[in-house]
Amino acid sequence: MSSRLNPYISFDGTARQAMEFYQQVFGGNLQVSTYGDAGASDVPEADKIMHSMLETDSGFTLMASDIPPGMEHRPGNNISVSLTGDSDEELRGYWAKLSADGVVAVPLEKQMWGDVFGMCTDRFGITWMVDISAG
Repeated sequence: MSSRLNPYISFDGTARQAMEFYQQVFGGNLQVSTYGDAGASDVPEADKIMHSMLETDSGFTLMASDIPPGMEHRPGNNISVSLTGDSDEELRGYWAKLSADGVVAVPLEKQMWGDVFGMCTDRFGITWMVDISAG
């Protein structure tokens, strides 16, 4: 396997719901392991996600977990996930699902640099940037 770089998102108890939502958006295979699966079946966090990975047919990989016990969840604005490409229909489909029940910061429309671009925060608080190249 070659090296790859992909986002890893931490959630405060909603990792399963978020990753199932992203699987609905992007399709693909979702693998989920809980703290209970790792042997911590007698703790309150047993059903929380220790690690999950979504791999899609488009070549996307997204990983996530719930914050481990004892760690503080500190959401911030220091990460965004960017989707770029030239498949107008595919990217608009992702945008429609990600922005539904979320907040649109920049509407998906043609920008001064020629691409169609939009930015939204989904219902789980994750910021997404979608850029459809002009050609």
